[in-house]
Amino acid sequence: MKKVFVSGCYDMLHSGHVAFFEEAAMHGDLYVGIGSDKTLLELKARRPVNNEQERLYMVKALKSVKDAWINSGGGLIDFMEEIKQLKPDIFFVNSDGHSSLKEQLCKDLGMEYIVSKRVPHGNLPARSTTALRGDCRIPYRIDLAGGWLDQPNVSSLYPGPVLTISIEPDYDFNDRSGMSTSSRKKAIELWQVDIPVGDKEKLARTLFCFENPPGTKYVSGSQDSLGIVMPGLNRLHYTGDFWPSEIETILDNNILRWLEERLWLVPLYPRYSDYDVLADTNLTAEGAKKLSDAANDCWQAIQEKNILKFGEAMRQSFEAQIAMYPNMISDNIFEVLDKYKKMANGWKLSGAGGGGYLIFSGETPIENGIQIRIRRNE
Repeated sequence: MKKVFVSGCYDMLHSGHVAFFEEAAMHGDLYVGIGSDKTLLELKARRPVNNEQERLYMVKALKSVKDAWINSGGGLIDFMEEIKQLKPDIFFVNSDGHSSLKEQLCKDLGMEYIVSKRVPHGNLPARSTTALRGDCRIPYRIDLAGGWLDQPNVSSLYPGPVLTISIEPDYDFNDRSGMSTSSRKKAIELWQVDIPVGDKEKLARTLFCFENPPGTKYVSGSQDSLGIVMPGLNRLHYTGDFWPSEIETILDNNILRWLEERLWLVPLYPRYSDYDVLADTNLTAEGAKKLSDAANDCWQAIQEKNILKFGEAMRQSFEAQIAMYPNMISDNIFEVLDKYKKMANGWKLSGAGGGGYLIFSGETPIENGIQIRIRRNE
């Protein structure tokens, strides 16, 4: 029998986990490396519901599992020592657990790399730990174009918009991944489980002030709080201030559904703790204008549902960002981008800080990409 290896946290064990293990075990004897409590806190910025020994006990009890253990390392590749000892033939992952680092590791170690697609067993409903926890419906945020214009030192050079979409928390997006996780944690401190009823712009301003009290050294852009709180697609126009001078919102379900069906996220890795995106910047009025023009073109393309113009505008916005903030990008990210961009019309990084996820747009599915749901008006 071939040896099959899977790795994950497997908190609140559910039918989706069991179906995943059963699918993996079809390829051979299944061995499971479980992320420690420390690793889960590092990657997800939360503690597990079930501690590592509880999770190990439940996973080892499943008939599809040959053996399981707690991984000794940390980060996304917390299983390095264990995988070297096991020498598996196959590394099996879910689409939201896929990363270029894992794929490259398999090439380096001569293992087959297989990506599953979260298929539930029989007539059972699709399950995820995030949905089952049910303790927080506060969204994440993606900026589609214009990122950095919410910083006064950029929009004072040339005014322009940032386009944001509010994302349902169907996944536990990694901490420090450009999905506005730090602002979301502040929102959870304020509101616990969901965005309150009321004037959304006022609520977003409350969150912005809570995250950036007087004396804050680095002020988080207001697109983070607005992108989380304001449902749908939003165009935030900045003119040299921290708060936008104008907010336009699209809640048309046809447009939002068109967007959802044409966006895919490919995981990279969280930003490193000592990462400094603000080093070696090249801020010019010409660069800010390119960023502004690209965001306006993107806004128009989405309303027209023009995928070619949308993809081109995403690319132009991305190029303008990395020209001004070259530390956003690295050789590793370029390698992943080169692999996937032939499948897409447009692409960018999640957020403006580098790392996290590559976001692709196109008419055809992106291999190993995950899709999101946009928060509607409720």
